[in-house]
Amino acid sequence: MTTIDLGLPLPAAPVRRRPTRQLRVGSVPIGGGAPVPVQTMTTTLTADVDATLQQIAAVTAAGCDIIRVAVPSADDAEALPRIVARSPIPVIADIHFQPRYVFAAIDAGCAGVRVNPGNIKKFDDKVGEIAKAAAAAGVPIRIGVNAGSLDPRLLAKHGKATPEALVESALWEASLFEEHGFTDVKIAVKHHDPLTMIAANRLLAAQCDYPLHLGVTEAGPAFQGAIKSAVAFGVLLAEGIGDTIRVSLSTDPVEQVKAGCHILSSLGLRPRKLEIVSCPGCGRLQVDIHKLANQVEAAFDGFPHPLRIAVMGCVVNGPGESREADLGVSCGNGKGQIFVRGRVVKTVREAQIVEALVEEALRVVEEGEQS
Repeated sequence: MTTIDLGLPLPAAPVRRRPTRQLRVGSVPIGGGAPVPVQTMTTTLTADVDATLQQIAAVTAAGCDIIRVAVPSADDAEALPRIVARSPIPVIADIHFQPRYVFAAIDAGCAGVRVNPGNIKKFDDKVGEIAKAAAAAGVPIRIGVNAGSLDPRLLAKHGKATPEALVESALWEASLFEEHGFTDVKIAVKHHDPLTMIAANRLLAAQCDYPLHLGVTEAGPAFQGAIKSAVAFGVLLAEGIGDTIRVSLSTDPVEQVKAGCHILSSLGLRPRKLEIVSCPGCGRLQVDIHKLANQVEAAFDGFPHPLRIAVMGCVVNGPGESREADLGVSCGNGKGQIFVRGRVVKTVREAQIVEALVEEALRVVEEGEQS
């Protein structure tokens, strides 16, 4: 990918990441100052190998770094070796209820295993065996705790899934592995309420140095869920807490990945891709800015170069914002002034704006490659 200087302002000070131990999920390092990877989970039946691999390919193209697949049945467990062998990114097996699938996932070559001790039958007396098998294969374990499957003993003690209950559960479960000398552990404490999730991760970060996976579980539909996740992640990541993320939306996993990448890039924790700056609209507009912004977004969907494009609807903020961007358009009177790096290069009719922006974007990229 061509690196193009956007002239974007740098954060006032880099985020100081919380010091943690580091582990590796296949080729991806987690914690210890490594970049924050984006994860998601397939929605296909894992036993349907072709469909699962197609979805993995789609999320990989969107920027996903690690994929998790559900393993609720023997058929799913039997499919893991074929999925692992053909997946372009590391595969984590998500295990509930049956500890025998943990061993199947390790034997299949999965890069990691997620366990939820709150609902795995006979978990306590299997920890030693799981730790031994995982250590021998170099496979990290993710301990996942959430409100929906909190250990019944702790739920009874605390009355509900409080931050304290979530943290106590996670640390107790980690201690079971520690008793067997296994510390290649990543922890996730999730809740559907962002404030509870934030409080739980702050408590957890203060009490251990394990890498933390962030997630607002069952965040909701795309709009609501993305906002809840962005709020929670933004607070924690700005405090240096969080080593990997998943945006849990009721949407296609590709959209989850895109949301995660945007959240990280907005915080300066991931290289920016194409960014569209557009005005919200007001009574001064002489163009349907919402329609135009959507048309520009669609035209540049998948564009691999990190340009900033301003789509502005009037002469008040339009020229200034357009000059600040790599490319821009300031609209009025049925026309659009096209800016490139702060300079007006042409004026086109409203119907030609999208075409002109694409044309100039390709020119900027070509000039960048030749310089």
